[in-house]
Amino acid sequence: MIYVDADACPVKAEAEVIATRHGVRMVLVCNGGIRPSSNPLVEAVYVGSKLDEADIWIADRAGPGDVVVTGDIPLAARCIENGARVVKHNGEELTSRNIGMVLATRDLMADLRSADPFRQGGGKGFSKADRSRFLEVMERVLRAVKAG
Repeated sequence: MIYVDADACPVKAEAEVIATRHGVRMVLVCNGGIRPSSNPLVEAVYVGSKLDEADIWIADRAGPGDVVVTGDIPLAARCIENGARVVKHNGEELTSRNIGMVLATRDLMADLRSADPFRQGGGKGFSKADRSRFLEVMERVLRAVKAG
């Protein structure tokens, strides 16, 4: 199963193409605002609008043999802890080996932003290279999951 944290996910269509190619079910989890797919392998799940409700829904279900697509680092950490594989939108795979450093960096950056109220943005945009890397990594991860 592929779970997609679908709110503001720039690679939903790419994930659907890969899921379809491999005959794997995919669940788009969001607070609303996305159209359901006509693809029989793709299900849309709409959760309430409470903070992190989609993340909680995914984390409660994702486990061994599942792939989660998200840019949310705390969600990624919970899914990895539960045995799922995690791929960020830019194609970076998060694993038990690198999630600690990614969480620490996220927390450090949050502290830096809160210490400087004039600091704006700083994130880089989503590029064609990110999309291409996502397709490549997602394909590799899904093959590995299917192989066991």
